[in-house]
Amino acid sequence: MIVCIAEKPSVARDIARILGATAQHDGYLEGNGYQVTWTFGHLCELKMPEDYTPLWKQWALGQLPMIPPRFGIRLKHDSGIAKQFDTIQRLMQQAESIINCGDAGQEGELIQRWVMQKAGAKCPVRRLWISSMTDEAIREGFASLKPQEDYKSLYEAGLCRAIGDWILGMNATRLYSLKYGRQGRTRTPLSIGRVQTPTLALIVNRQLEIEHFKPEPYWVLATTYRDTLFTAVMEEGERGFRSEEEGAEALQRIEGKPFTVTSVEKKSGKEAPPRLFDLTSLQVECNKKFSFSADTTLQLIQSLYEKKVTTYPRVDTTFLPDDVYPKCKGILNGIAGHYGDLLQPLRGEKLRKSKKVFDTAKVTDHHAIIPTGVVPNNLTDVERQVFDLVARRFIASFYPDCEFDTTTVLGAVDDVPFRVSGKVIRKAGWRTVFAKDKHEEEEETARNDEERTLPAFTRGESGPHAPSLTQKQTQPPKPYTEATLLRAMETAGRTVEDEELRDAMKENGIGRPSTRAAIIETLFRRNYIRKQRKTLIATPTGVELIGIIKEELLKSAELTGRWEKKLRQIEHHEYSPAQFIDEMKRMITAIVQQVLADTSNRKVGEPDADKATARTQARNASVKAKRATPARIRAGMKCPVCGQGKIIKGKAAYGCSRWKEGCSFRKPFAAK
Repeated sequence: MIVCIAEKPSVARDIARILGATAQHDGYLEGNGYQVTWTFGHLCELKMPEDYTPLWKQWALGQLPMIPPRFGIRLKHDSGIAKQFDTIQRLMQQAESIINCGDAGQEGELIQRWVMQKAGAKCPVRRLWISSMTDEAIREGFASLKPQEDYKSLYEAGLCRAIGDWILGMNATRLYSLKYGRQGRTRTPLSIGRVQTPTLALIVNRQLEIEHFKPEPYWVLATTYRDTLFTAVMEEGERGFRSEEEGAEALQRIEGKPFTVTSVEKKSGKEAPPRLFDLTSLQVECNKKFSFSADTTLQLIQSLYEKKVTTYPRVDTTFLPDDVYPKCKGILNGIAGHYGDLLQPLRGEKLRKSKKVFDTAKVTDHHAIIPTGVVPNNLTDVERQVFDLVARRFIASFYPDCEFDTTTVLGAVDDVPFRVSGKVIRKAGWRTVFAKDKHEEEEETARNDEERTLPAFTRGESGPHAPSLTQKQTQPPKPYTEATLLRAMETAGRTVEDEELRDAMKENGIGRPSTRAAIIETLFRRNYIRKQRKTLIATPTGVELIGIIKEELLKSAELTGRWEKKLRQIEHHEYSPAQFIDEMKRMITAIVQQVLADTSNRKVGEPDADKATARTQARNASVKAKRATPARIRAGMKCPVCGQGKIIKGKAAYGCSRWKEGCSFRKPFAAK
C-alpha cells in the first residue's frame, strides 16, 4: 500500500476522492492501492526541559542555560492525538512507500517529517507539492511527485526555527521570570520569545515616542488666488516659519501686492495596477477595510484555500511564474458569473502580461494569492469579502495603467514663492475595478491633496489674492494598528512605502508571513498589548517588560531580522544549520551571564491593572451580548457579538464557534 499523509482530515478527503480511496476506516481512507490518513496540524513537538533531565523540571537560575546535547521530539499529550498517531504509525510501518501531502511550506514540511520520524517510517518518501486544492492541481501534483530529499533544506530551516525558538524562549522566559518577576506561588511568568519580544518592543517604543513627544509650533503662509489655495515654498526640510515674527513679516510684505503666476508645468504620468496579494499585504488590506485581525484574515483565506477558490495563502511573494499566464483566461472565465461586468473590457483582447505580475525569478515555493477559477459559491459573508479583494486584484492586473496629468503651478508675491499641485485622471484604467462609494472617495481626496483638480492658469497672469498665516504644530508618530504593525514586522521596524524596496527588505523581516498573526495573538493572550478601537496599546506590564530588558539581542527587530535572513539562507542551501544552532546557544549563554550579573533590584509588577482592564472588557462584551441577542437563539446562526462565528450548541448553553479567538458570546438554554 502507498500511504498518503495530509495535514487535515478535509484535505485528506479531497485527496482520497481523487485517488479513488473511498473505503472509510477509523483514522484513514483506503482504496485503489492507497491509504490516505491525516494529522491535526502539529501532532509532535520538541521535548520539554523535564523530558531531558528531572533537574530541569524545577525553575532555578542555577540550571540555566538549559541546552540539551541533542534535541528530541515527543507526541503531544492529548488522547485524540495519541489515537490518530497509533493509526498513522501502524499504516506507515506496513507501507511500501509514503507520499507527504502536508501543506507545501516550511511548517507543513516540519509537521509531517516529525510524525514520520516518530512513527519510525523506513520506506521511500515522495512529496506532493501543490499551490491550490482544485482537482486539477491535485492530479497534476500526483503526476509530478518529487523525492523527499529535494525538500531537506526546507525541513532543516523549519527545524532550526523550532530549536532556536526553544533555546531562546525556554531559557529567557525562566531567566527573566526568576530574576525580575514577582515572586510567590501566584507568580506570572514573563514570556520572552525570539519574535514576540522584538514585536512587543516595536509597539512599546512607538508608544513611548508618542508619550514623550513635544509638539513644536510652526507657521504656514498661504494665499488664495482664483479660489485656489497656494502655499509658500520653504527651504528643504522646513514645514513653515519657525517663529510667528518671521511669518508675520512675510505676510506683511505680500499684503496689498498682486499675485503673479510664474510657471505652469504639466506632466503626464501612468500608475500601474496594485501588486497581487501576498499574505501580509492581504492581512494589511483586510485590517484597513474591514478591521479584521491578522489571525482572522489568515483563517478566512485558509478556509477559501480549502474550499478550492483561492491558491495557497502562506506566501511572501506578489508575483506569478510565467507558466501560470496560459491558465489565466480559464481562471477569469471561472469567476465570470460574479464579475462579468469587470471582465467585459478584457473580452476579445489578449491578456496583458506585465513584468510586475509575471516574473518566474521572483517566485520560489509558491506564487501570489489568486483565485483558482472555481466558482465561489457557498461562502460566508466574511469569506466573500476576502475573496472579493483577491479577485479584484487579480482582475485589475490585466487592466491598462491609470493615466493622469499632474499640474504644478508656481506663483510669487514680491519675492515670496508659492506653489500648488493637482492631478487629473484622464483614463481610469485599473481604477475602475475598485469602485468606491462617495464617502470613501471624499476620504481619499482629503488624504491626498495631489488629487484635486486645478483651474486653467496662464504664465504671467496676475491679480488680487487673500493671504493668511496659520499656526500649526508638529505631530507625533501614529500608534500601530495591526496593519501598520504587520508592515513594520515585514521591514524590521523601518517605515517603507515603496513596494519594490519593501520586497527587497522582506528577507530581513521578523517572523514569517504565516506566523506573524500568531505572534500578535500571543501578545494579546499574554496581556502585553490590548486593542483600543483599531489602535494597539502596550499594557503597563508590556512596557515594564521591555524597559527591564537591556540585552538588545532580545528586543531588536533588526537583529531578529538577521536571524530570519539566516533561516531563509538555510532553506536555500546558503547557510549551515549547525552554525545557526551554535550561534543561538552562544547567544543565550551570553544573555544568561549578563542578566545574572545584574545587581539591581528591578522588578516587573503583577499586571493587576491589566487584569482589571481585561475584566472590564469582558463585562462590556457580556453586556453587549445580552443586548444584541435575539429572543430565540438557534444553532448555525451568525454570532450577534463578533459577527464572524456561528452559534454552536453545547451541553448547557449556546456559544460562538470563535470562542478560542476571544468571542465572549454565551447564552444558557434557560434564557430561550
